[in-house]
Amino acid sequence: MVFIFGAPLLVALIIGAPNAGATSDQARLGSVEKDSLYGHSDPAALKKLQAACPDYKQYSTVPHLPLSEGPLALPYQRPAPPCRKFVSEAVEEVISNFTKSMVDKDLEMLFRNSFPNVLDTTIRWHVDGTQKKAHHARPSWGVWNGPHTFVVTGDINAMWLRDSQGQLRQYQFLAKKDERLANLILGAIATQAEYVIQAPYCNAFQPPPPSGLAPSANGQQDVVNPVFDPDQVFECKWELDSLANFLSLGTQFFNNTQSTKFLTPRWYTALDTVLKVLTEQSQPTFDPKSGRFEQNEYTFQRQTDAGTETLNLKGVGNPLSAGTGLIRSAFRPSDDSTILQYLIPSNALMAVELKRTAEMLNTVGKTSLAKTLRKRGEALEKAVWEHGVFKHKKWGDVFAYEVDGYGSAIFLDDANLPSLLSLPWIGFLDSSDQVYQNTRKMVLSKEGNPYFLQGRKFKGIGGPHVGLESPWPMSLLIQAATSDSDEEIMEALHLVRNASQLGLIHESVHVDRLSEYTRSWFAWACSLFAETILDLANRKPHLLFGTEA
Repeated sequence: MVFIFGAPLLVALIIGAPNAGATSDQARLGSVEKDSLYGHSDPAALKKLQAACPDYKQYSTVPHLPLSEGPLALPYQRPAPPCRKFVSEAVEEVISNFTKSMVDKDLEMLFRNSFPNVLDTTIRWHVDGTQKKAHHARPSWGVWNGPHTFVVTGDINAMWLRDSQGQLRQYQFLAKKDERLANLILGAIATQAEYVIQAPYCNAFQPPPPSGLAPSANGQQDVVNPVFDPDQVFECKWELDSLANFLSLGTQFFNNTQSTKFLTPRWYTALDTVLKVLTEQSQPTFDPKSGRFEQNEYTFQRQTDAGTETLNLKGVGNPLSAGTGLIRSAFRPSDDSTILQYLIPSNALMAVELKRTAEMLNTVGKTSLAKTLRKRGEALEKAVWEHGVFKHKKWGDVFAYEVDGYGSAIFLDDANLPSLLSLPWIGFLDSSDQVYQNTRKMVLSKEGNPYFLQGRKFKGIGGPHVGLESPWPMSLLIQAATSDSDEEIMEALHLVRNASQLGLIHESVHVDRLSEYTRSWFAWACSLFAETILDLANRKPHLLFGTEA
């Protein structure tokens, strides 16, 4: 049986027969997508075609034919087959057999564009581990044996640990069926391991030396400790969720394939590095016995006029109390600085991933290491409940977004993941939990969340990263994924659909003017949209395929 994130998939939609009643546009799309499965018979001709491929950053800003058959007439935005970075037959099969059954033809086009988008546009470099090592001009760092994959965030030529996990997450359930896709994910795990070993406090990285791709500057003037090499690192913001997402990429692969190929000596070295950093970032600002200030291992200062782009107090951030058991995070998943550095959603995610990693390691016989990770994960989970829950005068017992251990708390939620809204989605608790339900009501209201943004055309959770009039579609997708209400789910999907006039999911959209957005396409958000559709196909198929489903 095929599984997606632990739930049985609608197998008939994956392996069903071709649709004899397809319209001409559907037939044309099917022909284009079928063509993409096969290599070009003339490598030289293919190379010439690829040299002529447009930059997808520009290509995605213009609508292309054919259009969807729905009222929005959304464009088909996949690049031409020779211009696609990576092709998976399993992914193409899902598209072919899944979309023909969807009732809403605009949602169908969004899925058709979004599900393969990461493979089409963001796999900048991949080796399957069988190639001979090529000489590269610039000095090497890391150990680049076996498969490796460089997955860019989209319009930025850098690989974020968090984003790349989120971009590949939707494909994990197909890895057991598609060997090439499995190798691609194996490569991403190995590449992330090298990044974690080299610079565990950093969030975004340059291309690996063997790729031959040139590093790019981020245009900022940062003073960071520990010092990093800009040829290795694109940006070095300490974000606790980055390391949690490294662990998550591996546990997802294991749970979907039962393969242990990624458990290499380098992966274990990366795991040791993660645990060392977690210990360092569990230290308070002042020594609990002497009361003296203790310099943290990590500091960050940027020359900027934006307060969310740097840390105060000479790059340390606001003080944190001892004895909480929580782990500090200098920056949020949005790459904005925290106000109080005990960031509750990121601590919750790390607790989950430590326990999942422990379960995996126990399965493969690493019982002592598994015991250590399980103990740390359980202690962190307990700390989140003890120090992250507050009694709100209106909403009752709720999770705060950030705390400092002294009693101060920040009540808000941000669109980026992990978030408070996403706590059931990441596996921290059940969506029926009363504290979560109280928190959900709070963060999905203007009265309870300063970053719940609403206008004439669009609404949702945003954050300081973009501004006060532009919610992120990602927040609506997580709202749908964590809801059991048909009405709430469809409202969220329709808001995202109506705001995606270019046939792709944007980073953020203006509340009054849908034509004003950031990023013509945001690969991580496209992946989350596809994942949401796949989830609904399991949980609530009637919403996508009609009452007969």
